[in-house]
Amino acid sequence: MLNTSSLFLVIILLLGIIGKNQSITIAAYVLLGVKVLQLDDKLFPFLASKGMSIGITVLTIAVLVPIASGEIGFKDLYASVKSYYAWVALAAGILVAILGKYGVNLMASDPQVTVALVIGTILAVVLLNGVAVGPLIGAGITYMVLQVIGLFTK
Repeated sequence: MLNTSSLFLVIILLLGIIGKNQSITIAAYVLLGVKVLQLDDKLFPFLASKGMSIGITVLTIAVLVPIASGEIGFKDLYASVKSYYAWVALAAGILVAILGKYGVNLMASDPQVTVALVIGTILAVVLLNGVAVGPLIGAGITYMVLQVIGLFTK
């Protein structure tokens, strides 16, 4: 019989399949496999503590590939600073990095926020064709909104 965590993963797996989202489907499938193989006591603590960092590193590697391959060079960097949308993108990059920093702290300190963010991300990925980068930035946005609310409730 399935325990609640396995049932939850099966539901997420089915949502991933229904929503045709490969990332959610593979993630749920891998985690179910880890549970079935009874490796969860060893792997889950590692994934919980290092998974976000590993994921961010892999994402950063993917983003840097055009630089490493020579597809993007200094000429492109120089050309981009001449456009206003590049400056907007630069500001957005700075903002999400800062929000992400606060998001990591909030997710670590408040499990309720993490659960809501994960469910919201899964729903957005499966139902709205979103991309599963939401929890970290979502936590940062949540942090900022909570700070603003705190200004008015003191």
